Amino acid sequence: MDLNFDLRSIREAVTKKNFYIRSIILIFSIALLALNYNLFLAPNQFVIGGTSGLAIIIQKLFGLNTAVFIGITSAILILLAFLFLGWKETKRCIIGSILYPFFISLTEPLAKILLPHLEFDSTIIVVLIAGILCGVANGLIYKTGFNTGGSDVLMKIVNRYGKIPEGKAVFSINIVIMLFGCIIFGANKFVYSLIILYLNTMLIDRIIIGVSNSKLFFIYTKEEEKVKKFIVEELKSGVTILNAKGGFSGEDNHVLMCVVPNKDYYLFKEMVLHLDKNAFFVINDCYEVTGGVQKERKIIKGIKG
Repeated sequence: MDLNFDLRSIREAVTKKNFYIRSIILIFSIALLALNYNLFLAPNQFVIGGTSGLAIIIQKLFGLNTAVFIGITSAILILLAFLFLGWKETKRCIIGSILYPFFISLTEPLAKILLPHLEFDSTIIVVLIAGILCGVANGLIYKTGFNTGGSDVLMKIVNRYGKIPEGKAVFSINIVIMLFGCIIFGANKFVYSLIILYLNTMLIDRIIIGVSNSKLFFIYTKEEEKVKKFIVEELKSGVTILNAKGGFSGEDNHVLMCVVPNKDYYLFKEMVLHLDKNAFFVINDCYEVTGGVQKERKIIKGIKG
């Protein structure tokens, strides 16, 4: 096996792939994020963490314009990213760190024009709209491979030097900011902010990895040949045979792996159970299938577990 390849050149090729399209999506997404901030988050004092959430608190306490505060903190965080993370990490956040406060300033007058015309019967409607727009905008931003800087920079610094996992780092930073918001704006605003944060997180996941349109089955069965025949001849799909060894019995056996469309999930599961009522399943959501054989009469063998 030839292991003489340049990882740096591969990384650069991946980074440059669809660069202009990704840049257009990035600009649109940051503009949408900024407009949502000026229309729904800042006016309603929804603090969902990050520098934008901290900006709402600072404006309440000291009257400092949110765009100015975000711009100043973004510049400081870019410097910190360069000092502690290096140029490679800094260039991923520098565009977003500059564009986000710029678009907040740019969309602020537009938001003031639109706000009198955006009257809703319930605060929860505002919360749902804000959460959906946050999730869509952030999901598209992350899918382009960029970010808007802010707490993402702090997260990476804490992760690298504090040896804290990124998930825990971003949660810790945001929860502290949200708790400050709770103290200043009250528990109701805190609960609304949590709902927005949940919608944001859920939609980011859906946009980045997509919606599961199929199920991945791992099947252990004593009726291996019958199940294979059903998959190949009736389902018209491929099946991978994994060599496995029982942890308790120590016996060598096979596990069948097969990707099944959601629409065939019930039929597939019930048919296999009909062929072998003692069949053992492990079923996972499958978000993307690339390569392999689907809907063709072919069995892939020889993969050792």
